[in-house]
Amino acid sequence: MAKYLVIVESPAKVKTIKKFLGKNYEVAASNGHVRDLPKSQLGIDLEHGYEPKYITIRGKGEILANLRKEVKKADKVYLATDPDREGEAISWHLTKALKLDDKHIFRISFNEITKNAVKTSLKQARGIDMNLVDAQQARRMLDRMVGYRISPLLWAKVKRGLSAGRVQSVALRIICDREEEINAFIPEEYWTLEAQLAIPGEKKPLLAKFYGDGDGKLVIRSRKEMEGVLKELEEESYQVLEVKKGERSKKPPLPFTTSTLQQEASKSLNFSTQKTMRLAQQLYEGVDIKGQGTVGIITYLRTDSVRISEEADVAAREYIKNAYGEKYVAKESQAKKGNGKIQDAHEAIRPSDITRTPAMVKESLGRDQFRLYRLIWNRFVASRMGSAVYETTSVQIGAGKYRFHVSASKILFEGFLSVYAGEEDEKPGNNVLLKSLGEDTQLKLEGLEEKQHFTQPPAHFTEASLVKALEELGIGRPSTYAPTITTLLGRRYVVKENKNLYITELGEVVNSIMLDAFPTIVDDRFTANMESLLDKVAEGTVDWKAVVSNFYPDLEEAVKTAEKELEKIDIEDEVTDVACDLCGRNMVVKYGPHGKFLACPGFPDCRNTKPYLEKIGVQCPECGKEVVLKKTKKGRKYYGCEDNPECGFMSWQRPSKEKCPDCGGYMVEKGHKLACADPQCGYIAPQEKNPAAEAGA
Repeated sequence: MAKYLVIVESPAKVKTIKKFLGKNYEVAASNGHVRDLPKSQLGIDLEHGYEPKYITIRGKGEILANLRKEVKKADKVYLATDPDREGEAISWHLTKALKLDDKHIFRISFNEITKNAVKTSLKQARGIDMNLVDAQQARRMLDRMVGYRISPLLWAKVKRGLSAGRVQSVALRIICDREEEINAFIPEEYWTLEAQLAIPGEKKPLLAKFYGDGDGKLVIRSRKEMEGVLKELEEESYQVLEVKKGERSKKPPLPFTTSTLQQEASKSLNFSTQKTMRLAQQLYEGVDIKGQGTVGIITYLRTDSVRISEEADVAAREYIKNAYGEKYVAKESQAKKGNGKIQDAHEAIRPSDITRTPAMVKESLGRDQFRLYRLIWNRFVASRMGSAVYETTSVQIGAGKYRFHVSASKILFEGFLSVYAGEEDEKPGNNVLLKSLGEDTQLKLEGLEEKQHFTQPPAHFTEASLVKALEELGIGRPSTYAPTITTLLGRRYVVKENKNLYITELGEVVNSIMLDAFPTIVDDRFTANMESLLDKVAEGTVDWKAVVSNFYPDLEEAVKTAEKELEKIDIEDEVTDVACDLCGRNMVVKYGPHGKFLACPGFPDCRNTKPYLEKIGVQCPECGKEVVLKKTKKGRKYYGCEDNPECGFMSWQRPSKEKCPDCGGYMVEKGHKLACADPQCGYIAPQEKNPAAEAGA
């Protein structure tokens, strides 16, 4: 009887797929890649057509030996690695490492690990798609070139162990740019006003928000302006000018892609991108479900397509019809315009079986596995349901020349909201008081409540918002978002506090070097264009060697220029006047995982270290002692008094020597301006350039 061998990537899939295929099939795992570029060198033959020099990955010898034994026993070999470029490349590397005869090898791929999907893939076996392989090879070589040519420069300039990366360095720049934007932000004052109005026959007052006047919306920007408006309003009579009723519908969400899953899991479940991908991998590869055995319960997790197979779409609509009723089924499927980089061979992330509800599998899954599965299941079901319909009421109230607005909505038909409501889905408020209002209804003023506000700076990036930014800019691919963020955190270029990502001193230094020496590498448009070229390689319209050979000479020239510049820079340790407590030598400034610190130059005989408190030449506004640059435990920069904890002064912005001429308080640097630290004062002045201060920052 014929014997067939199926090679998969992950050992977790072996048991599941073996169960589907029966005794004529042997299933074995490669444990991911088996060949790669060597770690000890660039691994690319620059003199002979940019040929990669692949070697067997250390520790994979025994796996390959076992696979060779299985290959000898098999009549046919099916390569069933993941359905993406990386998976295609692993299959190709296996053919080389195992010396497989092309006549007896077949490439199969499936979007979900179910019996039907696996058996169907065997009937649709094909050859290896070299376009996909070449796209992966080009990406790997570009990443290697950037990492291996630039990282040594960072070691020489800052410290060993740092790294640069083609996507990583752009992501770092994006975070740095946002930090600069936040630091330079100057808040602007504005006021809101709410009127409490009595309705005839009603006990509860109506709350109406100030809108403007008969010509349109007005923004009140100061207390003086507000006082003028209040004076006029106190003398006016209030009456309803217009009551508008209508209907509004909200479309259901699209099913998850890798990016949107990572974003939503971060927002609603507080999962890191890395955790989301780890859990999704487990759900895809197979979990032991009571009464069903080991089965993959979601489709492939690395995708930027929102496409759904016709079979899955029909099954979902049938499920919704039976579980919720015919009127809940969407009239037509949601569509999204392609953005030029959709990997449409994949589907969106969805449950492999719509009838496998979260309640059915809850006892078989870990807590976090269940929460992620429920999120994916709910989102997919919602994507096949009808729109939510709201009844809206909008009331315009006149007070002389001024206008107030009140609006409310109530749900007429829940639609998809009966299954899934994201953070952005509003919770409608049904203001019953509006029912008693008609045009020309006279209202009585009971009170006016004014509030002062200040505009807020752009938000710090979170993992979710960074993923969204990378996707919108066309940087990276579904498989790269989580590793990129993990690397930035691991290298301590950024730190995470309360979900927010903050740049560290080390991150600022690395970004500064990259901007100066390699502006192209950290340019988001250049990186997005490179991703587009790799897509064209995958489509077979661009030669991968052309992409690599056009990229490397410019990189090499930039590296050589940077090396010459670095030779001019004195990178010796900076000696301070701080004496070592143990041996008396003057301590020197070093770079560590958290940035600068003081170390004894007598290492290894003397291992004494101290925090480095860098004075910025400004007196503490509270006690008159020196203000120093400090870092939080995680490495985020701030400015505090050297006499802490006795003096509690601290500021996220760099304080200035200048005093505010209006209120006498201290000023802070905001980009190229100086602003009073007290937003109530609001004084702003241009800042003279201070090279010393910029270097210290």
